[in-house]
Amino acid sequence: MDITIVRAFFMWCTIINVGLLFLTSLACIFLVDFTYKINSKWFSISRQTFDTVFFSFVALYKLFVIVFNFVPWIALLIIG
Repeated sequence: MDITIVRAFFMWCTIINVGLLFLTSLACIFLVDFTYKINSKWFSISRQTFDTVFFSFVALYKLFVIVFNFVPWIALLIIG
């Protein structure tokens, strides 16, 4: 496998995951009440717990995107 293919793979993974992170962040800002109403019908969860879980998910997803997509892509750009 050529390094350019791996570099392109990580580039597209980063682009797609940042786009999904952006959409999730928009949902976090604008649709949090809607998502709480849907999830509270399925699970008995308080609003405070839901907010904690939802925002923790977004933070963890952002960390995973940076560590597993962006950093390897930057490292491949540096080495060649």
